[in-house]
Amino acid sequence: MTPVDDTAYRYRAAAPEDTEAIGALDGSFTTDTVFQVTVTEDGFALREIPVDPPLTKVFPEDEPGGDDRDDTDSRTFVAHGAAGDLAGFVAVSYSAWNRRLTIEDIEVAPEHRGRGVGRALMGLAVEFARERGAGHIWLEVTSVNAPAIQAYRRMGFAFCGLDTSLYEGTASAGEQALYMSMPCR
Repeated sequence: MTPVDDTAYRYRAAAPEDTEAIGALDGSFTTDTVFQVTVTEDGFALREIPVDPPLTKVFPEDEPGGDDRDDTDSRTFVAHGAAGDLAGFVAVSYSAWNRRLTIEDIEVAPEHRGRGVGRALMGLAVEFARERGAGHIWLEVTSVNAPAIQAYRRMGFAFCGLDTSLYEGTASAGEQALYMSMPCR
């Protein structure tokens, strides 16, 4: 990964005027590997396998009126490129009862990937987690998003769970939800 050039990107908490650009950000990806999940009565195993042709995943639009929280335990951070375009965002929420910061969504525009934007956004999430006193950071990712899984692992996340039915009845039916977490020191 190319290191992030701090002069090329501006990072800040999202403002209401960012809402439209966040909704329009292209979160799709293409991958030539996926994580195959094998479930047994004693647990599960993950194995990264090649796919040919490469798989392109386009996520469906969020339901209107979904998650418009405005409380002190939720934040969205944005990254803007030198031209002022939205390079990416991360939306997080904190639950005090289990000291968990959840990465609700993180997306980086295709033309800004591989430049450290996702890592920098995750860094802002970690700072917010520390401010709240979080013990760990948690996220969910589809088993076919191998590029994100690899990035999360490089950032220190480890697999901690699986849901084989979360996506049933959706456009993502057949995929598995993988849960990853990392301690917040």
